Amino acid sequence: MNKKHKIFSVLFLGISIFGYSQIKEEQLILNRKREPEVKKIEKKKTSVVQEKNYPPDNKKKEDSLNLKYDIVNVPPVSDFKTTEIQGEDISPKFSNDYQSNYFRLGYGNYGKFLADANVSGKVQDNVEVGADVHYLSTAGLKKDYDWDSKSSQAKIGAFANIYTEKGKFNIDANYAFNNYNYYGIYAFTPGNPDLDLQQKVNKFSVNGYYDHYSNDILNNVRVKSYFLSDHFGASENYANVDVNLSKHDFSVYDDITANGDLGINLETVNSKFDILNKNKNNQFNFTLSPKVTFYKGDSYLLIGSDFSFLNSKNSSSVTDESKNNKFYWFPKAEVLVAAADEFKFYGGIDGGLKLNTYGNLLDENPFLISDLVLTPTETKYHFYFGLKGDVDQTFKYDVNAGFSKVNNAQFFVNNGLFSDIISTDRQGYDYANTFSSIYDNGTLMEIKGDLQAFPMENLTVDAGLHFMKYKLDNLEEVYYKPLVQFNLGAKYTMLEKKLNLGFKAYFVTDRTSNSYQISPSDVIFNGYSSIENRNEKVGGYADLNLSAEYKLHKNFSIFALGNNLLGAKYQNYLGYKVLGAQVLAGVKITF
Repeated sequence: MNKKHKIFSVLFLGISIFGYSQIKEEQLILNRKREPEVKKIEKKKTSVVQEKNYPPDNKKKEDSLNLKYDIVNVPPVSDFKTTEIQGEDISPKFSNDYQSNYFRLGYGNYGKFLADANVSGKVQDNVEVGADVHYLSTAGLKKDYDWDSKSSQAKIGAFANIYTEKGKFNIDANYAFNNYNYYGIYAFTPGNPDLDLQQKVNKFSVNGYYDHYSNDILNNVRVKSYFLSDHFGASENYANVDVNLSKHDFSVYDDITANGDLGINLETVNSKFDILNKNKNNQFNFTLSPKVTFYKGDSYLLIGSDFSFLNSKNSSSVTDESKNNKFYWFPKAEVLVAAADEFKFYGGIDGGLKLNTYGNLLDENPFLISDLVLTPTETKYHFYFGLKGDVDQTFKYDVNAGFSKVNNAQFFVNNGLFSDIISTDRQGYDYANTFSSIYDNGTLMEIKGDLQAFPMENLTVDAGLHFMKYKLDNLEEVYYKPLVQFNLGAKYTMLEKKLNLGFKAYFVTDRTSNSYQISPSDVIFNGYSSIENRNEKVGGYADLNLSAEYKLHKNFSIFALGNNLLGAKYQNYLGYKVLGAQVLAGVKITF
């Protein structure tokens, strides 16, 4: 055992002994039942007074049907890139005297600087307005790369919550940028260490939501939109309008009642790229989703369909415009049999269209080339069955398996060189350091398991497992899709809720990618030749993270975050090492 592991083991043992003594003491006073929730929402001191009897019974029943026991709301893999702090901020939140207004500053190794704030308040009894500001920067991996790998990102937003007698509105607008570098050069060493590898993505979003208290005809309306641009002249406009009409709680027979719903969805995206092949993609999808749900007690039967019309256009500087107009029908049915609170059996079939956009794909992989062919993914059908339950209000679980037929399933693939000419002024994306989007038809088998446990009043434990196996028609390998992903987390409060501790671990198995071996060509004068390997292994990893926050005063606390504590500079994408062990500490002021 090396020195670093010895130190880590001693620290972990000390925390464990201290925590165990605290747990043992608190077990003696824990003698009442609680009502733990899947995702606890605490009332803020500055929040608007809610309606006396909201939500009504029909809303409660609708929410219970739509919950689907998504009890673990965490990303499937760790996301500790130099361009992002993490997939989830695991710093614990105080459960007593919670206040939404705060300001936080932190600094850590790798030059990591964090600043964020949230401010909100009432301008009228039924109107609340607020603002969110978040900023993060890092100096990157200076010891690992001779070229620049620094990054910075920010999000600035404003929101309003408006409560009326018939419904509630939420409106928010925000601007975000991500400024980073295509630093993942693995195939050859550039002659110029000062090369410009910059990429910057700007995104302006406006969203709105209206929830009608009565489900008589109108249920809710959602509007999402954004405009995106990047350093290389790409632009994307996106809009989505989702209207849900409904008639709920009408009697069918004896103690059997029903809900009738009609979903109307319009989604459009227009993407333009300004380099290389200059691809242009225009997609419009209109979907009608009628469904009827019959329920008796906690059991129900849902029957419905999705009818979609897709209009898409694709063109580039090297291909003529292609148009596609197509109607789709997707079956939808689900049955849940509630034998008891502890055992609820369910199964069903569904499907649908997913529009792949530049903005959404950048959220998964920021190192994409700014010139993509965007094709919708069609899940022709998806069969699933599972078991879920709530054991004595202290243990919740959901285990399910599914099988899907998918057309145009989307994957990421490594790009080689776009220009074979040896040059000192090569573009920053032209070092075999970017990725494109590819598509194939095939089948997907999945097994998922999520659980959340409340062994005592101040301790929450959650875990998630995801197994997925693709079988594709054309591609020999499935790129960047791990076979198994597992996450484990815990949150614990001690010292009369002054100290909050958090833990999150991610385990991911090997992934497959393609790669390129590049060398000066003997045939082409002053040029490069390349050989592609279509079965490159990108190693799996274990990523452990700890957090702590101590409340010195009701308005002042200190915090510390430890990310990727095993120190492995693994790769989410080939060539792009993530930051090693990171420690960030700072102060937080609430008001």
